Amino acid sequence: MFIDTHMHIGEDFGINPLKYVENAYNKNVKILIASFCEKKDLDDASIYTNRFTNLYAAVGYHPEIANDIDESDYERLENIIKSNKKIVAIGEIGLDYYWNKDNKEKQREVFRKQLSLAEKLNMPVVIHTRDAIEETYEILKEYNVKGIMHCFSGSREMAKKFINLGFLLGIGGVVTFKNSKLYQVIEEISLDNIVLETDSPYMAPVPVRGTTNESANIPYIAERIAEIKNIDVEKVAYITTKNACSLFDLNSNL
Repeated sequence: MFIDTHMHIGEDFGINPLKYVENAYNKNVKILIASFCEKKDLDDASIYTNRFTNLYAAVGYHPEIANDIDESDYERLENIIKSNKKIVAIGEIGLDYYWNKDNKEKQREVFRKQLSLAEKLNMPVVIHTRDAIEETYEILKEYNVKGIMHCFSGSREMAKKFINLGFLLGIGGVVTFKNSKLYQVIEEISLDNIVLETDSPYMAPVPVRGTTNESANIPYIAERIAEIKNIDVEKVAYITTKNACSLFDLNSNL
């Protein structure tokens, strides 16, 4: 079985949620971790985790909305987490200097406060970083947290640095792209450091690139990793699923 460790679900994402979950299950993607990372979406975490027994959630404030976050929002986030046992991580959180370079200090503040909350609650974090990978690393070093580097696309050197901090690398559709150099990272690191993700509805893998992505496409990502490492796809499924279950403390019959 597979686990999609990072996806987005909702009525506005192009696929009916019930159909989405059924499609995934039919492709042996048995557990889904949905990310809810905007203020207006946080309450949806309870709606969807209650609706689908195999769906869990990560909640947090994405760096793109940092300017909208005030002190009351951290209390709200903590209360939502404490009220739902199927929330298994804080995320996606981090730094994004691609879209906004004018509020770096505010992004750092929001990032740090959520890392402190993760420490307090002993929860994993899901990290978004874009055009800020070195600074993200330096901040993470200050905290006793573990988690996933979502949509990792950095260098082999940065991969090893995050792994040494105790982080797993979230590998998605990018690894299947013809011009992607991510295979160079996959070649050098152990499967023990990898989890699979789609980031649906974005970043659909080859051979369905350009379509609305969904968790049912996880096998394409696993097949590409198996090809790079010259191993059976069943081994990729087993080890990446084990990694995710360990990180998120999920009960699963592997």
